[in-house]
Amino acid sequence: MNMLMTKRKHLFTQYGSPAFYDEMFDRYGKVRSSYSKTFQRFSKMGIEELNKRNEFMQSHMVTQGITFTLNSESLGDTSLERTIPFDMIPRIITSDEWTLLEQGLKQRVQALNAFIGDIYHEQKILKDDIIPRKLVVDNPYFRPEMVGLDVPNGRYIPLSGIDIIRSETGEFYVLEDNLRTPSGLSYVYENRSLMTNLFPELYFENRVRDIDQGLNALLSSLRSLAPNAKPDPLVVLLTPGIHNSAYYDHTFLAQEMGIELVEGRDLTVIDQKVYLKSIQGLRQVDVIYRRIDDEFLDPLAFHPNSLLGVPGLMQAYRAGHVALANAPGTGVADDKAVYAYVPDMIRYYLDEEPILKNVPTYILSRPHEREYVLARLSEMVVKERSLSGGYGMLIGPAASEQELKAFAGKIKESPELYIAQPTMKLSCSPSFTDSEVSPRHIDLRAFVFMGRETHIVPGGLTRVALKQGSLVVNSSQGGGTKDTWVL
Repeated sequence: MNMLMTKRKHLFTQYGSPAFYDEMFDRYGKVRSSYSKTFQRFSKMGIEELNKRNEFMQSHMVTQGITFTLNSESLGDTSLERTIPFDMIPRIITSDEWTLLEQGLKQRVQALNAFIGDIYHEQKILKDDIIPRKLVVDNPYFRPEMVGLDVPNGRYIPLSGIDIIRSETGEFYVLEDNLRTPSGLSYVYENRSLMTNLFPELYFENRVRDIDQGLNALLSSLRSLAPNAKPDPLVVLLTPGIHNSAYYDHTFLAQEMGIELVEGRDLTVIDQKVYLKSIQGLRQVDVIYRRIDDEFLDPLAFHPNSLLGVPGLMQAYRAGHVALANAPGTGVADDKAVYAYVPDMIRYYLDEEPILKNVPTYILSRPHEREYVLARLSEMVVKERSLSGGYGMLIGPAASEQELKAFAGKIKESPELYIAQPTMKLSCSPSFTDSEVSPRHIDLRAFVFMGRETHIVPGGLTRVALKQGSLVVNSSQGGGTKDTWVL
């Protein structure tokens, strides 16, 4: 037995043979070459040293206030603010793998942006029967207010969060598109800061690609939306406030980009222009990076009882006096049923074959697909189309007979609300949990910024399902994160 395998036996005693695609080990249990330095470094340290570093890291996160608000049904109307569990063993992506992902992500976001522009203008894709009209115009996220409205530079989605998984064969698949108010970008930077402090030698040994230009690229994307190409626009981040689950994300991004963090009450509309109330008086706002859902943006246009938005904001937007990122109505493109048609969008708008595959998806309003899924419900993942964050979801293999029966009833009653996908065997990565190293399922949220050029943060946010065997990685469901290294 060689030295690597001996060391593995010491630190990875409980790891076992990979039952899924493992990011660090191949199917024979041999360390992949991209992980060799990381494997050797962690093996030399041992559990005691890892525990010490883990304690230091956790206390640092508490001190820095790196938190996420976890909503819990068991807590009634209350919520629990906690640090997002951070896993010290990095996830590594090779240069060749990242080149493929970059190309596929740029292609996908370009097609999605073209689709959003089309459905709010000529609707060619609907007229050509590529996508069912009903799926779009009856969609709860379709905003009639956006029809015929030209957005700055034709960019509806300056910021996208695309969720990617790796299957049992090692192939990448897009699991979900997040185009409304994608969260988690701040944790990419906090994770990197933690790792460069905890393991500086390992970080530099691996020649990890830098992520520092990412926030500059996001700010440039936002600034490029300014009406009349204003050279020094005032950009603000509009937050629902301190009680929002992603409030830390909002404060971090505003601070790092050097823009104002505002709530709806800090803004006012006068003569179809948006102004920031400040101690210097009123300052005209040019670009709003909004982290508020469509229906709460403007009580005069959407939800009349909203206290989060700005009365008259949509009038100012339609008049072309302020830009919104992302544009209202983009949610129609990240609907889980519309997702099934993204490969068709790529062929239709770009005349190209998709570089990244979709997970096979069943539209349950179609009788033959519904019957197929109901007959195999214990093998399926069923998602409610309009929900995100892991809510409204059934994971068939982990569900009880009672849960399967109850969910089958929901599908039969309102099939148009759901889609289903075969249970994908998400790849695993070694994770340091409960003072041992063991495999946990992971995915990747890649952040794409669409400005004058398209920029993708190298790596993105790897999310970890901390419960053994769980496939749910969402922070809102108790998942953790780890740093993602592109070599």
